[in-house]
Amino acid sequence: MHFASDNAGPVHPKVLEALAAANEGHVGSYGADPVTAEAVARIREIFEAPEASVHFVATGTAANVLSLASYAQPYHTVFCSDVAHIHEDECNAPEFYTGGAKLTLVPTEDGRMTASALRETIAAEESRGVHGPQRGPVSITQITERGTLYSRGDLTALCEVAKDFGLPVHMDGARFANALVDLDCTPAEMTWKAGVDVVSFGGTKNGLMGAEAVVFFDPAKAWEFELRRKRGGHLFSKHRYLAAQMNAYLEEDLWLELARAANGARELLQAGLSGMNDVSFAYEPSGNMMFPTFTAGDHRRLFEAGAVYHIWGGTLDGAADEARLTARLVCDWSTGPEAVDHFLDTLRG
Repeated sequence: MHFASDNAGPVHPKVLEALAAANEGHVGSYGADPVTAEAVARIREIFEAPEASVHFVATGTAANVLSLASYAQPYHTVFCSDVAHIHEDECNAPEFYTGGAKLTLVPTEDGRMTASALRETIAAEESRGVHGPQRGPVSITQITERGTLYSRGDLTALCEVAKDFGLPVHMDGARFANALVDLDCTPAEMTWKAGVDVVSFGGTKNGLMGAEAVVFFDPAKAWEFELRRKRGGHLFSKHRYLAAQMNAYLEEDLWLELARAANGARELLQAGLSGMNDVSFAYEPSGNMMFPTFTAGDHRRLFEAGAVYHIWGGTLDGAADEARLTARLVCDWSTGPEAVDHFLDTLRG
């Protein structure tokens, strides 16, 4: 019953096999190898973007902050939701890698920015001339940190607001595949066709050992990103081991298969929880994540039975059994129906 994070899940066996295969012999370093060339070609193909600039890094934080740094000057501000990962979980890395650009938070109710709130927030900036931060990139997290999903219409509307102000758009796609299979659309439709300029195409949360792709739909940013990646200490010398993971991920649509498995486990868990009268949901579930609310007594029973997950926005310590607390439950590709059934049976008592 491991529902704490998709980061805690195992690496898919096909990825390990690809790493072993890439380990044969000697090839060029720093990305000058056939494995990397193959991975770049595959990403361009799935995004329908033959001119895209594709780069690999090992962490989602590196993917996000190096992308933003390529568009944000030190005197800029980055517009993002008030619960964005770049705000809550990256230890001021965006500010560090941009050389001091700040974050301006767009208020949300469920982790999703609305076009009207984004427009109002952008319009309020740059009102003090040289004395205030200048408008910089817009960053959209898909799926959000509250497990909610932007529709294609939502994405287009947000990008249109950004373009009205002449601002580039970054997408934090740590759970890109989970969002894509829920929307039942193409990678192009969820990114550049909606107006996104650069995407952090995540793989680590969806079965990879540690590999993320940064995809610029404007190849003019390629050289700057190369320099920033090297200067920031994120250019791997044995680059083939990042690319090999991505090749395995994309081969025969494994990435979509794994996302469907994770999302399917969430749907199964959600269906079981929805049938319980005392369970409610803090946010509309989507992808592979949800935030159900039930009593502290139920939480204690689950933890005693071996369930692993996080209490969100509160603490179990000292809480009365009837107090209601919210859980953050995240499924990964390896979450099987046995784990879901065990969780639900324990909760039913």
